[in-house]
This record gives sequence, C-alpha cells and structure tokens, in this order.
Amino acid sequence: MKALYRKYRPKTLAEVVGQAQVTDVLKKSLEQGKINHAYLFVGPRGCGKTSVARIFAHEVNNFEYQLEDDYVDIIEIDGASNRGIDNIRELREKAAIAPTSGKYKIYIIDEVHMLTKEAFNALLKTLEEPPKHVIFIMATTDAYKVPVTITSRAQTYTFKLADLNTMFSFLKSVCEKEKIKISDDALKIVAKRGGGSFRDSLSLLDQVSTLSDKEITKDIVVSAFGLPEDEKINNLINNYINADLNGVSDTLKDLLSSGVKPETIAEEIIRIIVESPKPELLKLLSKLPEIKAPFADAKLLVALMPERVGVALKSDEGAFRSAAARSPLGTRERSEELAPAAHGDGPAGRGPKADISDRTPAQASEPAKAFNWNDFAEKVKNLNDAVYMQLSKTTYEFKDNELHIYPSKNIVKTILSRDNNKQILIDAAGGVKITIHDVGEKPKNATKNETLAKISDIMGGEVINDGGGNPF
Repeated sequence: MKALYRKYRPKTLAEVVGQAQVTDVLKKSLEQGKINHAYLFVGPRGCGKTSVARIFAHEVNNFEYQLEDDYVDIIEIDGASNRGIDNIRELREKAAIAPTSGKYKIYIIDEVHMLTKEAFNALLKTLEEPPKHVIFIMATTDAYKVPVTITSRAQTYTFKLADLNTMFSFLKSVCEKEKIKISDDALKIVAKRGGGSFRDSLSLLDQVSTLSDKEITKDIVVSAFGLPEDEKINNLINNYINADLNGVSDTLKDLLSSGVKPETIAEEIIRIIVESPKPELLKLLSKLPEIKAPFADAKLLVALMPERVGVALKSDEGAFRSAAARSPLGTRERSEELAPAAHGDGPAGRGPKADISDRTPAQASEPAKAFNWNDFAEKVKNLNDAVYMQLSKTTYEFKDNELHIYPSKNIVKTILSRDNNKQILIDAAGGVKITIHDVGEKPKNATKNETLAKISDIMGGEVINDGGGNPF
C-alpha cells in the first residue's frame, strides 16, 4: 500500500495546495511561453518545492507526469551528496548535449545550498552562458547559503508552510477519499503537529489512521503522540504568570510522570505563547528553545521558576520566607573586596580584589544590611542556574556574621566548594563569609530551603551533574 504522502503528491500545478503565489505565476509563464533558464525555489521542508519543480519540468516539455516515470531529459541531483566541483563539471559536460525527446534538458538540483564554494563557481559559469536547451530548477531550505551570484541569475519563488485552516481542509478531503473515520478535534491535532508541512501532516495522518477501526478521537491521537493535555499546559503557564511555584512543580511533575517528554512540553508552551503572546511570557519564550538533552527536565523546571524566588506562593504565602536571623553582614571593606566587577578575568566576570589598605576606620564601622536568604538565592540564580540548582540540596544557618551551608550529599559539597562556584555564592551574598560544611553536619537551627527544595522534589532527589564534575 502506497504511503499517503506519495499517493497524494500533486501531478499538475492546479493540484498544488496553498502555493498560489508560485503556481499562478508559473502557469502564466507556461501559457505565454516565457521560460527562464534558471529558477530558485525557496522554502521550508515539506512545502512542495521539489514536487512543483518536477511538475514544472514535465509541463515545460509537455510530458505526462507520473510519480514513477523516468525521462532522460529530466535529471534530479541531490546537492547534499553531489556537492563537489567534479560533480558540477560532469553536469556541465552533459548539459551541452541536446535533449533526447523534449524541448529542454532540465536539471533539478535539490538542497542546492549544500554545494561547495568551488562547485558554485563552476555552476555559475553555466548559469552565465547557458545552452538554450537547458533549464536549471534549484531548491533550497536555506536561501541565505546560496551565493548572491547564483540567486541574481535565477527567478526566485518563495514557498510557504500551509496555515492551519488550509491544512485541515486538505487532510479532511484526504480522509473522505480514504474513508478514514476521525473526529475534527483529532484531525486538528494532526494538522497542528504537521507544522504546515504537507508531507509531515500526511505521514502523521497515515500513522493515526491505523489506531482504531472505529472513529479516531482526540484522546486516541493525544495518547499516540504522547502529547500533554491542553488544560495542563494552560495551568502550567498560568502558574508561571502567578508565580505559583507549588502549582508549577505539581503540574510539571504530573506531566513528566505520565510520560510526556520535557521537549514536548516546551514545544506546546511555545506554540501557545506564539499564538497568543503576552508580555509577561516573552522571557519564558526566550528560554524554551534551550530545553533539550542533557537534563531537559531540569532545564524546563529552571525556565519555569518564578522571576523572583522571594515572591509568595499563591497557595502558601509563607513558603518562600526563610527563618534566617537578621544579623549584620561583614564590613564594607569585605563586601567591596569580593563584589563582582562589570568586567574581569576571574570566574563569573569577577575583577581583581580591591586594595583596602587605604580604607579608613570610619568606613569599616558603617552598619551593614541584614541578610536575606531569598535575595541571596535570587542573585545566585541570576549568576548561574546550575549553582542555584545545587542549593536545593542544602540547609543553611546564618550566625555570627557568617552563612553556613549544609549539603545533603558529598557531590553537592564538591560542586559548591569549587573556587569559581563558591565565589558565585560569595558574590551573591554581598561578600559575606560562607562556610560549606561536611555532609552530616546539621545544627538545630539550620533552615531548609523551601523554595529550592521544589527542584529536588520534582527531580526525584537526584543531583544534577554532567558526569564530569560540573553541573549542567
């Protein structure tokens, strides 16, 4: 049985769907007999560039087009595997030979942007002085990689991905012809997942068409594609907007435990934001494309963290408040000595230590601000997300002008104790002296980091490490 994307590949320009801006112009040029010697088809994958190139090549020569035909005057070349200068030299030699049965000898070069610089130079010679019987149709997904010297000698046509309504109508007509029973809600999901690509959409429809002998429902398609429920994704977004860390962690944990991949969650959030953008979601949108292996789940959680760690939870206003004592920080000399410079040679942009030998006693006696754990944690997050993640495995105590951190595992201590990572903690604390204790040490007054503990909870208590001793 032939795959749907092959069975429903168009055979005439009139059958091409959603590319009227290209097909209308090509049909007029055929009617008027105004044929150019070189064409460049530009657009994303699966939008019909190669299909239109084949159709146009056949109609120029008045050949009947069948998918399995093989006319010697229509030569297809894959630019990815025939990208060298020798391949183009061979093409030039054969191009000089007159066509066998048609008016034109037509070369279709797919993924033309893959040609080497030398190959493009060789092709340019032919495009500058082409034989009258030769037509070049080049197709590319990356037009910016094609030299201007090539594009300037070709008529350029831009293909677009199909919009959702066009794709839905097309798939519905295919379902009617193939007698595929599928609900409109389910078919809309297929159309969305196809991303505007006819080939991808038909492949997905082919996939779901075998899922049930009865009507294919939305739930069946969602389960087959491993997609999250729209309601849960919307809840996740709303929890992010409302700085509801409990809601974020619970919803995310539910989605991950049901087998939905972090990358899929990120894709769905991106889709929703792009469809209905809101100013408060733009920063989140900038982070989501980075959600990929390794540690995709951890990266997604960090991206969904509320902007201010100290914002009260929607369901538990006091969960972000620490029990840290309000003791003074160190002297101003110590704070300025270790504060990060705007530009520096050390880790995290730290500059050289300031010379404090000329400081006056009056400067040293100025009162310091009270220590605030929430502000400290937020600054660590801004400086380094990976170090911030490790704080989820600690408890802390602030006494005698010193911050004591108690790791839960040896690897956490190892990571936080590294010179560059510890300096990040010191910078975030405004120069306060920091002691990282051995595992097992835990005084009575130590306070658990409630906010950061959400990270540990949702990650199953695993330390995030890339295997080389460095956090991701």
